[in-house]
Amino acid sequence: MEFTGGGRLEVRITTADVGKRVSVRYVTEPGDPGGAFTDAVGVLTSWDDGVLLITRRTGEAVRIAEPALVAGKVVPAAPARRRGPSATFPELARAAARAWQPVESEALGEWTLRAAYQEVPGEPGPRGTAAGRRVGFTRRANSVLPLGEPGLPLDAALERVREWYAARGLPAYVQTATGAENTQELLSAELERRGWVREVTAELRIAALAPIGDTDADVTEVRLTRSVDDGWLRRYQRSTEPGPPAPSVLSVLGSGPSVWFASVPGTEDIPAAIGRCVVDGRWAGFMAVEVAPEHRRRGLATAVMTALARRALDEGASAAWLQVESDNDGARALYDGMGFTVHHHYHHYRWTDV
Repeated sequence: MEFTGGGRLEVRITTADVGKRVSVRYVTEPGDPGGAFTDAVGVLTSWDDGVLLITRRTGEAVRIAEPALVAGKVVPAAPARRRGPSATFPELARAAARAWQPVESEALGEWTLRAAYQEVPGEPGPRGTAAGRRVGFTRRANSVLPLGEPGLPLDAALERVREWYAARGLPAYVQTATGAENTQELLSAELERRGWVREVTAELRIAALAPIGDTDADVTEVRLTRSVDDGWLRRYQRSTEPGPPAPSVLSVLGSGPSVWFASVPGTEDIPAAIGRCVVDGRWAGFMAVEVAPEHRRRGLATAVMTALARRALDEGASAAWLQVESDNDGARALYDGMGFTVHHHYHHYRWTDV
């Protein structure tokens, strides 16, 4: 990483560069002759009271005191990508949103407030049955999608968000993204400054679709359908509430331009493996790929994705995307081997009224 100009280390950034992508070098222990140099690359999200805040691609925030800063410069907005389909953040964010459609939504400027929930009856007790409650189904359909300005000052917009979700008996979430051009590092930093807590970080990955469909996986046992059955839902780990699935759950799972469900026969009418794919123009989104623990390491996840990819190719898709939580090492390794690369990270921030 080169910072020098005429043989000298230079700090070539100022407070006017807030919002830009920067590369800096700083000392871990300012004033200590033995302090080590380290580097940080990310978006300069604030520079207040002598402290710089840099948000890395992954959403991690790095705080640097001005006296520790040794060198710094503005760098291009996003690194060039060497493989995989070309894609912008807004394009992928909208494709992902169409694959996880809420049952209720409302526009707030260029933000979309989204809700998908099921009613859970209360438990009977000595004084009768307690009041029921609402449970959200997947944060991806239960969070604000901010793709522009809300049309209000930020504090007023967030107050409206809290009121909207509270009226529905749901926690307030805002989904943001980091790590690509036109992502939302500044909004992420503002949410954290206001007490919103990041609960989940995940990767949105992309790949060419044809190589996934061209694998030699045995897909003879993979069954593709347009709707889910009870067995598929029992394998699906996100469906945790007891009893039959709520109509809202089935609505979210069935949402999207062209939806396919995959299953591999297992035991007791519960599939050994499942998957879901939403075909949307050139994009095929893969999700809910799950394998029963006793059936893992048999190539079933690959077989499910191969079968879904072939169907998506038949419908004219050419590129693939998926979402995987950053701490799911097993799934990330599988997707590495299939050619998926990280396009950006996304995060769910929850309001905690403490």
